[in-house]
Amino acid sequence: MNVAVPKFVEPSAIHDIKWIPLKFFNDARGWLVELFRNDLIDPNFHPVMAYISQTKPGVSRGPHEHIDQADYFCFFGPSTFRVYLWDAREKSPTFGKKEVREVGENSPYALIVPAGVVHAYKNVGDKDGLVFNGANRLYAGWLKQDPVDEIRHEKDANTPYQLD
Repeated sequence: MNVAVPKFVEPSAIHDIKWIPLKFFNDARGWLVELFRNDLIDPNFHPVMAYISQTKPGVSRGPHEHIDQADYFCFFGPSTFRVYLWDAREKSPTFGKKEVREVGENSPYALIVPAGVVHAYKNVGDKDGLVFNGANRLYAGWLKQDPVDEIRHEKDANTPYQLD
């Protein structure tokens, strides 16, 4: 079953990448933001696990890719992240394309990264930043008994996937 792409999903230079603007609802108590709604994305990308990470200013995570896993990132602050995407899927119509976008505190987005798309992000702000991820596969499989589904390009000094 495929879900129709909502009108507010923004296009990407890379096939199957989805940029979904996040909306904050503010009132006297504070704010609320919906990070995930299963009625808005294809069930193939529905999370089966979730985590949140903190990244310090100037620090990057990645680049890496997954063979089977898709990631559902949410960049909502309190800092700014530069996100890097490279289409490494040989059968993709956008194979070899790269996309870079700044998101976070002033431009909150959810991002669907399908398997085979190399991805990285760097905190380019001046404060610790938070990132939510709802992956569609369990990290290291059921009860963490399987190999981790990652190709870690950041360990290769000669990788073609370089951050600016």
